[in-house]
Amino acid sequence: MTLAGFLAYSAALGIAAAIPGPGVTALVARALGSGFRASFAMFLGLLLGDLFYLTATVLGLAFVAQQFGLVFLAVKWFGVLYLAWLGWRFWREGITPENVQAGKARGGLLSSFVGGLTLTLGNPKTMIFYLAITPTILDLNSITAADYTILVAVTAVVLTIVLLPYLVLAARARWFLSSPRALTLLNRTAGTFMMGAAAAIAARH
Repeated sequence: MTLAGFLAYSAALGIAAAIPGPGVTALVARALGSGFRASFAMFLGLLLGDLFYLTATVLGLAFVAQQFGLVFLAVKWFGVLYLAWLGWRFWREGITPENVQAGKARGGLLSSFVGGLTLTLGNPKTMIFYLAITPTILDLNSITAADYTILVAVTAVVLTIVLLPYLVLAARARWFLSSPRALTLLNRTAGTFMMGAAAAIAARH
């Protein structure tokens, strides 16, 4: 691959990641509700999902989406149900002042990681970018093992640059929330974002 190819891929990925969608919404909601550690675990899950689709694209498996459509559909709806469940938990239980002070994520880091992974795997926006748009940007027939390694690194760097500021700002904002009224608003907002992300994924084809 040429430098121009890597730059074109980086620019396209950066634009796609920066456009607000279910991934950004879920990350901000998680950061507001559970702090930086939990939201960073979710970010790692999102990143792994992106790398899965990147690998599938590089290996020439874009046709898998057509041949095994039911598998992708099942993953999508699993992600929808998981996000809806998270949103329901925020509405019903939410976080308390003790949780804010301790900075502990309800459900644990593994739960956040799995949520990020299933969100990405079930997000049609991500599928379309890697399985439909990326093949028009990269010459998949000329990608070597070294090129793939660079693409993995580029994907990780671009997503970190674009998404990490969301996490930092949202996580810092939660430390200023100490009143029960503010926490109730936070819980309802985070829950609404989570369920909204689930609805957005469910509505897309």
